Amino acid sequence: MGIIRESDLPGIGKKYQIDTVSGDKMVVIIHDDGRREIYHFYDEDPEETISQVTLEDEEARQIAAIIGGMSYKPKVLETVQVTLEELVIEWCKIEASYACVNKSIAELQVRQRTGATILAIVEKGKQKINPGPDDLLSANATLVIAGERQQIKQLKHLLQNG
Repeated sequence: MGIIRESDLPGIGKKYQIDTVSGDKMVVIIHDDGRREIYHFYDEDPEETISQVTLEDEEARQIAAIIGGMSYKPKVLETVQVTLEELVIEWCKIEASYACVNKSIAELQVRQRTGATILAIVEKGKQKINPGPDDLLSANATLVIAGERQQIKQLKHLLQNG
């Protein structure tokens, strides 16, 4: 993982400088009004920018979802988990035989029974980030789920067995 440095920009927002594993240097500035600016720098002169992009808040969130794998996850990463201290984020495909098919999140009592959270429901051609309690779970959908390892295990059991 690359190095990320964070600093406050009083009256503007926050600055994140990212030195990637591949050696690239990027700077992301998040303005207090929601805009994001992304800068990419020359390897030979780390003070001179190659490119710059300005995004509105909604655009930045959509791109974050794309980069984060909410809409498409490369096949080689099917089993990859993201772990942040105690928090685990995982992708879980709902098979047709699962007990949760055609049941809502509320009906399954996901949070109450497991403590885990469904962050997104991804289906062919559409995605729902931060689904509500009335959203139904469909066969072949992929869920992006978060929680502690034990909570994730309980949620997978709930999805499979009801």
